Amino acid sequence: MTGLLTGCRCYRRRNRRTQGCRHRSAKSRTQGSRFSLRLVKLINLDHVAVAVHDLDASLDDYRSRYRVEPLYREVVEAQGVEEAMIPVGGSFVQLLQPLGADTPVGRFIESKGEGLHHIAFAVASIDIALEHLRAEGAKLVDEAARPGGRGTRIAFVHPADLTGTLIELVELPG
Repeated sequence: MTGLLTGCRCYRRRNRRTQGCRHRSAKSRTQGSRFSLRLVKLINLDHVAVAVHDLDASLDDYRSRYRVEPLYREVVEAQGVEEAMIPVGGSFVQLLQPLGADTPVGRFIESKGEGLHHIAFAVASIDIALEHLRAEGAKLVDEAARPGGRGTRIAFVHPADLTGTLIELVELPG
């Protein structure tokens, strides 16, 4: 099989007749992946999260500067935050205010100040995505999905795993 069929991008750099992909092991080339690329792939940029000290003041700033309104606003006790989701195209800007200094977002603000906290990708099945990442040796913050805002199921991938950025996987309800 060529890289085109196995999901590798290196097919563009090689002759079509070249078999296999040098980036995948011989075993995976011959047996194929256990996972469906359709189920594991990132569907969309769900949101970009920004940690803030004061959610109301930040929302006022977004309203006055960009003329936007949050579509959702809720307290997510399990994560220790109050969040507001501002729609931007097909994604959101998520503003996160910690409920206390001893929460993950509270500790983030204490050590780094306000600013970009994480990026979140929508996936079709968070369970399959986590299984795939575990099999690939990814460093996970969450071994299993947990409830998130908007009725979603979420899990985080540690910043040390890839490019120093905290990644959230989001499975939308229904």
